[in-house]
Amino acid sequence: MAQKTNVSRIGEIDYFAALYDVARVINASLDPTRVLEEIARCVTNAMNVKACSLRLLSSRGNTLEMGASYGLSDEYIHKGPIIVSESKVDRNVLKGRTTWIENVQTDDDFQYPDKAKAEGIASVLVLPLTVEKKVIGILRVYTEDVHEFNDRDIKFLEAVANLSAIAIDNARHHERLKIRCDIMAEHKYRIDDL
Repeated sequence: MAQKTNVSRIGEIDYFAALYDVARVINASLDPTRVLEEIARCVTNAMNVKACSLRLLSSRGNTLEMGASYGLSDEYIHKGPIIVSESKVDRNVLKGRTTWIENVQTDDDFQYPDKAKAEGIASVLVLPLTVEKKVIGILRVYTEDVHEFNDRDIKFLEAVANLSAIAIDNARHHERLKIRCDIMAEHKYRIDDL
């Protein structure tokens, strides 16, 4: 178990207001990039943490690609690929397990500890983005100090992760439907021209 000394605590959070903000953002757009960016911003501000990112599993399932982030430098965002086979943390989360890393700068399971140290990241909480029992990505919350998340924090972030996954899935369905409608309209015009 992690030592309790020098572990910061996030102040009281209005979870209902924060969850309402996330739900409002999700309902405001079907553009997945915009929705993910707003979710990352809402989580960072609501939790009063350093940063938040959402990464999506690639079509081959071998990497996690940046969907959106808030509070991270461009250098950290572009530090290198998140390769699932090289990240024990992400492999665990992709199995549906929320994972807390007390100090990523010293944890062997974290893929880029030196980059995290340069970015000023200490603790990370990683949660699965799950749709119909299938994990499609991850949500990460980063803190500057060693931090232990309480049960209420985790439940709030699990709700946000689930809402985010639903939003991503809906946006993907919308995109596919839009493409199909465009193809059908194009074929209709071709047939009309005959």
